[in-house]
Amino acid sequence: MNNTTSYNLGLLLLRVGFGAMMLTHGIPKLLKMLSGDFSFGDPIGIGEPASLFLAVLSEVLFPLLVIIGFKTRLAAIPVIITMVVAAFVVHAADPLRSKEMAILYLIGFIAIALLGAGKYSVDRK
Repeated sequence: MNNTTSYNLGLLLLRVGFGAMMLTHGIPKLLKMLSGDFSFGDPIGIGEPASLFLAVLSEVLFPLLVIIGFKTRLAAIPVIITMVVAAFVVHAADPLRSKEMAILYLIGFIAIALLGAGKYSVDRK
């Protein structure tokens, strides 16, 4: 296996791994929203329904785009913003163990945004 193949497989693993794990946080929010329950935190002051809607987009739609490698760098940006809000606004006063997951996702999606999708993606770059 040459370096290019290893690199592209690494990008695929990064995209699918982080994207799929983010879905485990977003799908319950999507189901909550679809059931008609719009109660949610409002960390940036735009209202609970809007905050929930944006969280669902950032934790379901955009990770799906990252997983398939479509507009990957752009799709990672809303997830990055959401993780910044989760780690440094929602959990600002909490100990590190409470914000650790959001920071790990933040690091992973920043790496995805910087590196792009790679060869094994819809974008194929």
